[in-house]
Amino acid sequence: MARAAGFVEHVENPATGRESRPIDREHLARQCLGDVSLEVEVLRLFDETIARYMGRLVASADADEKKMNLHVIKGAAAGVGAWGVADVAREAEASLREGRPVGTEQVADLAIAVEEVRGYIAGFVAEADQG
Repeated sequence: MARAAGFVEHVENPATGRESRPIDREHLARQCLGDVSLEVEVLRLFDETIARYMGRLVASADADEKKMNLHVIKGAAAGVGAWGVADVAREAEASLREGRPVGTEQVADLAIAVEEVRGYIAGFVAEADQG
């Protein structure tokens, strides 16, 4: 099993103790048992899922729909180690649970985190396809 070359070097955020990359590659590798081909496939599926549910979140009209979409985004992101996305989705989901609305700023913050992750995935997949 070949490992893809380090797309972005490992950097830990001292405030959280978590990876500061959009995807925690160590977490993903553990989830995929070190199989880079599986990592690529999981990231491709995650990319499709996150795009779909972000679109649904933006289009959702009521709090229950928003909550469901945020829950899916949070869980999918945590599964691949996209901690930034998972954290923003968790905060928005908590707001809804507590009866507070999810504002356009929270959705915009989540969209930015999602686009950063999607860009990282595109680079990682392209690198893996070349190697």
